[in-house]
Amino acid sequence: MTAPYGLFEAVGVELEYMIVDRESLDVRPIADRLLKQAALEAETTWDGDQPSDFEFEGAVWSNELALHVIEMKTEEPARVLTGLAPIFQESVERMNTLLAPMHARLLPGGMHPWMDPEREMVLWPHDYAEVYGAFDRIFGCKGHGWANLQSVHINLPFRGDEEFARLHAAVRLLLPILPALAASSPVMESRVTGLLDNRLEVYRTNSRKLRSMTGRVIPEPVFSQADYDREVFQRIFAELAPLDPEGVLRHEWANARGAIARFSRGSIEIRVLDVQECPKADLAMVALIVAALKAIASDRFCDQKTQRAFSIDRLEPVFLACVREGDRAVVEDEGYLNALGIKGVGRMTAGEAWKRLRASVESELSATDRSCLDVILDKGPLSRRVLSALGAAPDAARLRETYNRLAHCLQDGEMFV
Repeated sequence: MTAPYGLFEAVGVELEYMIVDRESLDVRPIADRLLKQAALEAETTWDGDQPSDFEFEGAVWSNELALHVIEMKTEEPARVLTGLAPIFQESVERMNTLLAPMHARLLPGGMHPWMDPEREMVLWPHDYAEVYGAFDRIFGCKGHGWANLQSVHINLPFRGDEEFARLHAAVRLLLPILPALAASSPVMESRVTGLLDNRLEVYRTNSRKLRSMTGRVIPEPVFSQADYDREVFQRIFAELAPLDPEGVLRHEWANARGAIARFSRGSIEIRVLDVQECPKADLAMVALIVAALKAIASDRFCDQKTQRAFSIDRLEPVFLACVREGDRAVVEDEGYLNALGIKGVGRMTAGEAWKRLRASVESELSATDRSCLDVILDKGPLSRRVLSALGAAPDAARLRETYNRLAHCLQDGEMFV
């Protein structure tokens, strides 16, 4: 089957949000009620069954796994990113209108700051319940790494092994510093943990029962479909087989690395980005990442041989430092910085590296993107701005006040400053 899009010819974007009580901000497992109400009020024929998704003004709403999470994505991969933020913002506002009579609303951020997954996790019980039940039986989904994480997914296409190799090499190279741009989960179980990206910290260990599923988050240096199948998929399926004899999870999506190859549809899906405070912030971040990947994949900064030579052992320390410290993580690998086009510098914070990358692709960013990135790169990722509002040891009232502000940012489409 020929993939419908070639390298950088289109992009797919998915955003995930929490459904919470309008006043307490506690999680509300009512995504199915939201989708049903949307179908009921739409001027379309509907058979009354529980819908698994809903189309609204260019976006598709759906749920995966946890019943308090709703996701929205583009109906089709977009040729350009310009115009997607208003489409997603319109969906946010429509969802909040539908949720208001249920005394609920949407909340942004990579993790709910005080959710107790042991007590509050509810699995989606409708379509795909067999799949989610299998995940729960094998891994136990009442933990933060399954129940409490909201992300942005970027889907980038490729056609054939050569384009896959170029895209996969570029994604692997950029992935370690993505948390420095996107971290938005500084609080877990009502505590400021000291990590800027708690979502990734719990995500990277959520499949520890079968370590091949997540691996070390950074994908292996493999650059063909045959090698990827041998080194990634077959290892996952072999470990899964004794626990999943029916093969319910024997699919590409069982791979939980930070970027996963979807050969069935000719794309790589990047999964390490925390969701931001509003869609225009998410899309500005996506625009910068896609522009940087395009520059890397075109050999603008270094050649393919150099890119593909980076091992997981070399990339992982950068990634873990960015999970901990975000924009202030210090990158001390001069060769890594060189590969990103940053020459003659022995060490640099990840935040400064992003400023350099932004400068190199500035012409590909819209005025709205630039305005949002000014906040993210000058004031720090959302986690840092949330911490500034919370203080070192926030009480319940301060947590609720700050995250209420975030809910208003999402509703109004405004940056959190």
